[in-house]
Amino acid sequence: MAQQHLDPTDPATARPSPAPGPGRAGGAPTGDALAGYLRGQATEFLRALRLHRETGSGQNGAEESVDAARALRRSARRISGSLHTFRPLLDADWSEEMRPELAWLSGTLALEHACAARLERLLLALHRLSGSTAFPAQSAASAVGGRVIGAGRAGGSGPIPTPTATAERGNLTVGAAKAGALLERQLTLARTRAHSTALQALGSSRFHAVADKVAVLASEVPLTPAAALADLRPLAAAAGERLTDAVTALPLVTAGHPYNAEALIHGLSPDTAPHPQDGPWHQVRLLLRLHRYAIEVLHRDGAPTDVRLLTAGQALNLHRDASEAAAAAASAARTPRIAPATAYALGVLHADQRHEVEAARFAFQQSWQKQTVGTP
Repeated sequence: MAQQHLDPTDPATARPSPAPGPGRAGGAPTGDALAGYLRGQATEFLRALRLHRETGSGQNGAEESVDAARALRRSARRISGSLHTFRPLLDADWSEEMRPELAWLSGTLALEHACAARLERLLLALHRLSGSTAFPAQSAASAVGGRVIGAGRAGGSGPIPTPTATAERGNLTVGAAKAGALLERQLTLARTRAHSTALQALGSSRFHAVADKVAVLASEVPLTPAAALADLRPLAAAAGERLTDAVTALPLVTAGHPYNAEALIHGLSPDTAPHPQDGPWHQVRLLLRLHRYAIEVLHRDGAPTDVRLLTAGQALNLHRDASEAAAAAASAARTPRIAPATAYALGVLHADQRHEVEAARFAFQQSWQKQTVGTP
């Protein structure tokens, strides 16, 4: 059952204030709570970095290396997001220098996984659209997992085929099969480049400078003198208000219908710019993430789970995935001298993913109608 999102300013829903403790003044979380959260995330970052260094070059540790990279991204995002939300309580020069570096690291490490996940999504969609049976879940995961794991091994630049995947591809129409092969070549190449970029980044002086600053953060947080007694809740509430304002600006009336013909506008344009409708939705996704991180800071002992908020976030993640998959299909369709049947299959695939975008917007709209983001 969905748990109601609590608003401490509402006497009807607010929990009793806990006894003042470390990081709390009169029951209100203060700068010490922020410092404790940042130290904890910095420690997680350093732990993930150590695990990545221990497993990154070993063939048997490639899966652990992928998990370590994911943990690095997760900690980097939370530190960066907290520096943004609570920046008035932190040393301004240090914070403004740190945030873009963490964003660079998180974005760089995410590229390889994004390419593998995009390829999996598109191949499964091709099988579904062609009328053949989809990849069995285990085989699909093994195929994509093999691509990620193979990237960490010597000479592992190509995909690892599976007998099931090969047999299933034979059931596709000719155009869909060629479209799948084209997407596999392009996205595997992109994944290999992303892997090389990540390795270069992790060995660069720029990354070592970031890691050194995070190591210092694990023991010393540069708070302003006023932060010790400052109440964190107004700054966290401002993050929720920015999210609410951004959602209000979305065309939720359009998203309230399961089919939006405007989703395919500019679908045949040669312009490779992102779809004009997507930007505001991507921004809401980022603001929702910042809102979640702010709640985590306020509740050091575990933020209350809001199932509806999580559902909204999942819908926005699906929106992002489908939008980027549609862009990859459109990019592949612009490949010179491909067969008409291949281009047609890619066009159908692009339209399918744009409708998946609309489905995600509809799901978000349905979720958002049931909740109101209040003061954390």
